[in-house]
Formats: sequence, C-alpha cells, structure tokens
Amino acid sequence: MMGSLTAALLLLLLSAAGINAQTKLQVNLDSPDSIKSAAKTVAANLWSYYDGYKPGRTPGILPGPPPGGDYYWWQGGAMWGTLIDYWHYTRDSTYNDETIRSIIFQADAPRNAFMPSNWTASLGNDDQGFWGMAAMLAAEVNFPNPPNPKDPGYVALAQAVFNTQAERWETSFCNGGLRWQVPHTNGGYNYKNTVANVVFLNIAARLARYTKNETYAQWAEKAWDWTEGVGYIKPDYNVFDGGHTEHNCTDINEVQWSANAAVLVHGAAIMYNYTRAPKWRDRTAGLLNRTIEHFFPEGIMVERPCELPDRVQCNVDQHSFKGYMHRALATVAVVAPFTRPTIMPVLKSSTKGAVSSCLADGTCGFRWNTGNYDGDKNRGPAGQQMSALAALSTLLLDQEHVELGPLTNETGGTSKGDAAAGIGDYKEASPMRPVTVGDKVSAAFVTILVLGSFVGSLVWLGAGWGEK
Repeated sequence: MMGSLTAALLLLLLSAAGINAQTKLQVNLDSPDSIKSAAKTVAANLWSYYDGYKPGRTPGILPGPPPGGDYYWWQGGAMWGTLIDYWHYTRDSTYNDETIRSIIFQADAPRNAFMPSNWTASLGNDDQGFWGMAAMLAAEVNFPNPPNPKDPGYVALAQAVFNTQAERWETSFCNGGLRWQVPHTNGGYNYKNTVANVVFLNIAARLARYTKNETYAQWAEKAWDWTEGVGYIKPDYNVFDGGHTEHNCTDINEVQWSANAAVLVHGAAIMYNYTRAPKWRDRTAGLLNRTIEHFFPEGIMVERPCELPDRVQCNVDQHSFKGYMHRALATVAVVAPFTRPTIMPVLKSSTKGAVSSCLADGTCGFRWNTGNYDGDKNRGPAGQQMSALAALSTLLLDQEHVELGPLTNETGGTSKGDAAAGIGDYKEASPMRPVTVGDKVSAAFVTILVLGSFVGSLVWLGAGWGEK
C-alpha cells in the first residue's frame, strides 16, 4: 500500500514538473536556431504592446505618456533600437518596415533631430539621444535605408541630434555639460546628469568612427573630461547620476544606474576601437570590470538601486535597463576584442537567468535571479520584453556579419550623412567647432569644485531616471 502511494505521489510530482516545464520558454542557449526561435517569440510579445501601426494611432511610440499610458516618448526610441539589433542578430525582418516608418516619423521633419513639439513636456537630452543612438545603430548595421530618397539617412539623423546637443553645451554652470531637460520649463532643467552627457559622448564617438571626422572625437573626449572632472565618473569607475546647477554640480547623487554605465562603456570601447589609445583601453577595461562586479552578482544582472532582495521599486523606465546593458556589452566584445573572454560568460549566464523568467508565450519577468516568472506587469512590461529580447539576441554574437563590427562609411556602411543636419532650427546655432585646449582645462578645473556627495542618495531615487 505504502509503495503504491509513494509511486503515485512520485508520478504526480513528475507530472507537475512536466506541466511547469511546458509553461516556461524552452530554449537551448548552445543552439543558434533555438535562440532565434525563442527570440522570435519574445519579440512578438514585445510587439503586442505597440499600437502605433493601427489607424489613428501615432507611429513610433509606446502607449503614453502617463496618464494616457505607461511609457514616455523616449522608450519608443529604445524599442526600435532593440528591434534593429534583433534584426541584426537574427535577420528576422518582421518589424523592419514599421521601424523605418517610426524613426522617420519621430525625427520630425524638416529639423529631423528627434525634437517633435508634441513631446516637449518630456524632452530631455537623454530622451532625444536614445532616438539618436537608434538611428546611429541603424547606420552601423546597414539596416535597410528609408525607401523614400527624400528622407534623411540614419547618419544624418544622428548628426542632427549631435549638432543640437553640442549647441546646448554650456559653461555658465558647472563649467560645462548638458542639462537633463531641454526646455527650461521642464522639471529637472536644473539637473546636469550623467546619462545626458554620456549619451552625447556615445553618439559623438560613433560618428567619429563612422565618418572619420576628428571633431566628433574631440567632443567625445570633452564629454568624458567633463563627466569625470565634475566627479560623476570616479577613479574606481563607479558611475554616479548627476548634480544640480545651483550647487555647481557638487551635490552628486551617488545612485548607480546600469543604463549610465552601459552607454558609457559602449562609448569608451568605440573610442578605443577608433583611436587605439591606451587611455581608452584602460577606461574600457576599468568600466567593464566595475560594471560586471556591481551589476552582475552571481553572473545574473540585477538593477541594484531599485531591484532589492525583498521588493522591486523600479519605475517603468528602469524596467528596460537590463537590455541596454546586454546590447552594450555585446558591442564592446566586438569592438574591443580583449574584453570578449570577460563578457561572453556573463552574457550567457545572465541570459540563462532571463530565460528562466519567461513563460512559453514569451512573457518575461523583471527579476532574472529567481528561476521563475515574477508576474511583474504593473510597471511597463514592454521594458521587461526589451531586456529579455536583447539578452537572447546578443548571444548570437558568433556570426560573421556580427563579428565584422559596426560598419563605417569606409567599410560598407550605406547610410548618408549631413554634417550640418539640425543646425539653425531649434535655436540659433553655428557649425560645430573643434574642442580647444581651453575647453579641456575648464573641464579639468571642475574637479577642484567637487566638495562632497550625498551618502543617502537613494532618498532621491528617481532623479535622472524618473521621468518628469
């Protein structure tokens, strides 16, 4: 009797385990075909949150901004960047046509600098920059060019973003840097944060590499010098969030968001690839080692400031950050090959965690270190989908067309540029000028002004990444 009962219980447990396995996303991370199949499922789930292709809806944006929907304007740009990378790694063109249409629509002709008047209330330099980085990525991977020859090329769109932001660089406060917000009426206009400045650095570095125009490289150097000089990048490569103009940017908020580190290590690696300078190699290595140490405990990514052991208090924006990190590290492994042995094991272990959070229909959770779907649907689930899709896609790194690295206009890139794009529209502007020795000295002097920082930086958790 006892033996038959034990056998029946064992059968029940095995059956339950089988049912549980079937409810989870099945993928063999050693099989490119299996990864592509799983990524396709997750991409379809991500797409279910987008309605901009429907009649009467706005192309390019996820539903929002609040209270009309969960998402701010910038996350549309982040989604298209994710889907461009998805195409690059998998060659699934399902979403290409809408991606092209959305990027051109949101570029906002004739300025074409991703500054549409409809989104002024949530227009930050970082928001604009995420759209610019998506356009730059499209150029680097030879994403299909817009079919209408009158539409701007992707490089021209990135140049328009760069030009408008270079014109906003100011020295009246904090001896340089970009403010978080563009319109002075927006909350946060008095905050000069890391993300606005490292996104600018990232775009400048990639334009330098793509066009071989040294002025872009000088601006990337200037952005690094200022961000480091003001104390947002520390000698141990901790990357802090920002400070306020009324305090001359000395009231540094020491919260560390993964998106800041991701965009910065990507930009540094691009500069190393372009210049082969030892300082950029050192910066890339230092940032990479600290990033993995801080954000990948036990090899699985955790958004440390808000993904706490006992609760998750991340907002909608922060739910998408893991994807930016995976995408950035994958590119770093290509453009700075010395990093590859460090990066690849972490990408794989973290992706394994991401997959464990996904259901069979491609619905993925936010926590990747629990082994199960967490049911987190209340804070913008498109962000979780972007992150899981990025993790899966970037494991397909070992393909010839990927290992060639981001293209340039000398290595097969077909996107057309316009060095004067965006100039003279939003505000009076002049063509970009080379960085002078005086600019660099001014940035260096800011270090002297750094008097201290807020130890209790989590009191202001949303600063810099909590929208408007």
